[in-house]
Amino acid sequence: MRRNQRNSRKRKNTISDDTKKITSILLKIVFILLAVFLVVMVFNIVNNWVKYHSITEQYLETSSNIEENTNELDDTTQNTNEDTTFHLTAIGDIMCHNTQYMDAYNSDTGKYDFSYVFEDIEYYIKNSNITVANLETTFAGEDVGYSNYPRFNTPDALAYNLKKLGVDVVSTAGNHSLDYGFDGLSRTIDVLNKADISHVGTYQTQEERDTIVFKYVKGIKIAFLNYAYGTNGITIPSDKSYCINLIDEELIKNDIETAKSQEADIIVASVHWGTEYSTVPNGTQNELADFLFQNGVNIILGTHPHVLQKMEKRTVTLEDGSTQDGFIIYSLGNFISDQNADNTRTSIILDLQITKHTDESVTIDNVSYTPIYMYKDSSSTTKKMKLLDINKTISLYEAGSDTSIGESMYTFLKGELTKISEILNS
Repeated sequence: MRRNQRNSRKRKNTISDDTKKITSILLKIVFILLAVFLVVMVFNIVNNWVKYHSITEQYLETSSNIEENTNELDDTTQNTNEDTTFHLTAIGDIMCHNTQYMDAYNSDTGKYDFSYVFEDIEYYIKNSNITVANLETTFAGEDVGYSNYPRFNTPDALAYNLKKLGVDVVSTAGNHSLDYGFDGLSRTIDVLNKADISHVGTYQTQEERDTIVFKYVKGIKIAFLNYAYGTNGITIPSDKSYCINLIDEELIKNDIETAKSQEADIIVASVHWGTEYSTVPNGTQNELADFLFQNGVNIILGTHPHVLQKMEKRTVTLEDGSTQDGFIIYSLGNFISDQNADNTRTSIILDLQITKHTDESVTIDNVSYTPIYMYKDSSSTTKKMKLLDINKTISLYEAGSDTSIGESMYTFLKGELTKISEILNS
């Protein structure tokens, strides 16, 4: 009996020892597999990080022709012993639908912040020498209520976010300028002044209307003009006819002559014109473009159609027989909006490389652009809106570094690249 008990204990001890050995082996295997898994995970993370930053650096290098912004807008001195080159950037209609300002609202702070919309494309604007945009809304104030189409009124925060982004000048003459009457127009100007953004096209006084807006870049004096086709049928106050520049050839010619007389080196005209949603300029646009060039305008930036239209570089023959470089984009499309019609969410960030030579002549040396898309992430509950750098987004998706847009959007964006090129070069 005792012998059987001893044998039983030996067998139990043997089984226990075997179990411990097996458990130990299994634990070692688990630890090895876990270690291998972690190594693979780290490798993938590092590899994707390297791919992401490599692609990002690639696009920054591609845009390295845009010089660092050194706050030269107030520099009125120029070295006349050598050619001076700078970059002018232009972006399209800044619209703000209710879906946009609702998306930008922070319920915790009770404030609006649109800055997240620009994170993917801000480099191109912040690092330009001067950036021009078109304002397609008013800042009429919270008291009258923020609003959507057909009368736009946007939180003031957008103006400050635009300044932080690097926008220097906005054209304000457009069909929505008087959405909230002269008071709304006037308050919009006040907000832009407080945000330190220069503006042209709408005015609070006759004196302001008769004063040409100039900006200095590296000592080069640039005049900005702006005119609109109308105000959506809203009557301009009879005692304040100066408050908005409407398209009038006599008025335009006088302004151009004033800019010349004040020794403008370059004249940039922003014109609110054309047929909405048409990617082809109409006859009125073509005729007015010829008029502007022949009277001395160097650069024409078209706004209002909400879609891109073609761009051209010209050699312009003036009345005295001399020639100069001219550039026109008939419509820059929407910069930001929440429109959904065809082509309304794609646009470009236009970059013009301009040189003033020692003989006083001005040349437009290079025209380039960055295709962008106003993306709306329907799966997100906040911060749905985001401007995408289309080329960069496609490259990151193809590298597997960022596939968050999904295959359908990836395919769509590739198609949009083709359409953008076809429209601009039509």
